Amino acid sequence: MTELSIRPEEIRDALDAYVQSYQPGQASREEVGRVIDAGDGIAHVEGLPSAMTNELLQFEDGTLGIALNLDVHEIGVVILGDFSKIEEGQTVKRTGEVLSVPVGDAFLGRVVNPLGQPIDGLGDIADEGRRALELQAPNVVSRKSVHEPL
Repeated sequence: MTELSIRPEEIRDALDAYVQSYQPGQASREEVGRVIDAGDGIAHVEGLPSAMTNELLQFEDGTLGIALNLDVHEIGVVILGDFSKIEEGQTVKRTGEVLSVPVGDAFLGRVVNPLGQPIDGLGDIADEGRRALELQAPNVVSRKSVHEPL
C-alpha cells in the first residue's frame, strides 16, 4: 500500500489561497407587498413599510405606479399604465427609484406617456438627462423680481 503524506505547509498554503480568493455571496433584500384593491387607476397596497413618497412601484405584470398616499398599513398608488389587469392579491415590488422624467429639447412637440416614453410612433427621443418630477421651488430671494407690471 502506498502511504499518503500531506505536509502541514501544503495545507496552510491551500487554506491561505482559499481565504485570499474567497468572495462572499451577494445577499439582497426585497420588499414585496400585495394589492388590497384596485380600480379606476388607483391601487391600495399593503406590505411596503419603507416605500417613499413618489417612489415607483412595479406590479406583477410589469406595470409601474407612483406611491402617493403613505399610510401606516397601506399605500395609495396611482397606476401609470393599463390598470385593467391589476387585481387583488397580486404582488407589488419597490424599485427604490423616486419618479423622474427624461428632459431635453427633443421632447418639444412630441407625445409622451407619464414616464416620458414616446407614444406618438415617431421613434425614440434623445434625452439630455433626467430630473425629479417633484422639485423644491427656488426661494423668493433667489428669483428674478417682477420688472414689468401687468
